[in-house]
Order: sequence, then C-alpha cells, then structure tokens
Amino acid sequence: MRKYLNFLKGSSLVIKVAAWISLFFGIVGSVPLLLGRVPNNPRWAGLVVLLFYSFMFFFFFLVAKISDILIQIINETHKD
Repeated sequence: MRKYLNFLKGSSLVIKVAAWISLFFGIVGSVPLLLGRVPNNPRWAGLVVLLFYSFMFFFFFLVAKISDILIQIINETHKD
C-alpha cells in the first residue's frame, strides 16, 4: 500500500484545487444572474447555479479529505 501514497497525496491535491476552481466558477457565474445583468434569465437561476457549484465544491473537498484520512490510516498501520 505504501507505493500508492504519492498517488493519493497528488490526487488529493488535484481534487482540492478542482474544488476551489469549481467554487470560483460558481461564484463568477452566479453573480451576474443574481444581479439581473443577464437578459431573459430570472434572478433565482443565479441561486440555483450557486447551490450546484457549492455542492460540487463540498463533494470534491470531501473526497479529498477522505483521501487524506486514508493516507493517515496507511501511515499508522504500516509504522516500522
């Protein structure tokens, strides 16, 4: 299992970056909708977009945290 630790650490970092990028795009995409700057779209659509991207952020961040916990478990069980 130790040979997969670098992969788990790297994938955890990539997933955390993807989570923050997802949240950033959600905020950037929902603000114009919430402010009413996009014609022919209701303002509540901005809230839907923000909720969707917030869910994606928490999901990605949760997966990354589970990966971090798995790394700690592997390190604790294979102490020399």
